[in-house]
This record gives sequence, structure tokens and C-alpha cells, in this order.
Amino acid sequence: METLSLDEALDRGTIVTDFHATDKESVFRELSQRLHDCGYIESVDAFVEAIHEREAQGATGIGEHVAIPHGRSETVKKNGIAIAILHDEIEWESLDDTGAKVVVLFAVGADDAGSKRHLQLLSMLARKLGKEEVVSDLLKAGSVDDVIAALTKD
Repeated sequence: METLSLDEALDRGTIVTDFHATDKESVFRELSQRLHDCGYIESVDAFVEAIHEREAQGATGIGEHVAIPHGRSETVKKNGIAIAILHDEIEWESLDDTGAKVVVLFAVGADDAGSKRHLQLLSMLARKLGKEEVVSDLLKAGSVDDVIAALTKD
């Protein structure tokens, strides 16, 4: 399996800042459309359905205003990450009962290779999101460059 770095996994086309979302659905739709437009998924509707299936299994908010939902589906052509920095916090089930302002959505292929790459990317991002400074920088990010800088600095 090819090793993927976080730098390689971040796609400027799938990152949005200052997004005015009112609920989870609008975040899922926006990020799924971006994944579609950048060639990661074939169908926005099928992918959003896969996200909802996963959401029904348990909370994807990890606390500190960060959520990491994902969808595993046949519609995923290649694994990818889409990130939304929200203008305002929205309701989201989380481990610390906070809503979400940073949403990192994973698109995961349905095959075993897709799952292994997903775990690799999730592990890299979890290490980053475990750092208070990174989360603080993401919460303040006003541009795609800010998001990439927050996630790629040492």
C-alpha cells in the first residue's frame, strides 16, 4: 500500500472557510459537492447517504468543536478529505457536548485498500487534532492557506 502524507491528502478544492451552515446536512452537502467536483466521489446523493448511515452509529464530534464524520461507499473513487471551517458553531453530537465549528469529512472507498488508507489518514489527522494549538488555529482559520498551514506545521 502506498503511503500518503497529510500534505498530499489536503486538496485546496475540498476546503471551505467561513462557511455559513445552519445544520449538519448543509455541511454534508457542501463538502460532498466539493469532493464530487474534485473527482473523489461519483454521486453526491449516494455519498451523503453513506455519511448518514455512519452518523446513525454514533457521535462523530470528538470535542473541542471538531467533528470528523465519514462515509464509506462504492461511490468513492479515491479516498479524500474535505474540511469546513464554519462561520458559527452548529449542533453536533460530541464527546464533550460541544457543537462543531471544524468539520473534517473523510471519503472512504468500500474496498479493503480504501479502509486501510482511511485509517492511515485518520491517524495522521488525529495526531494533529490532538494538539490544542492546531485546533485553535483551525477555529481562527480565515482562508484555505490558514487551514493547510495549521494542519501541516510541525
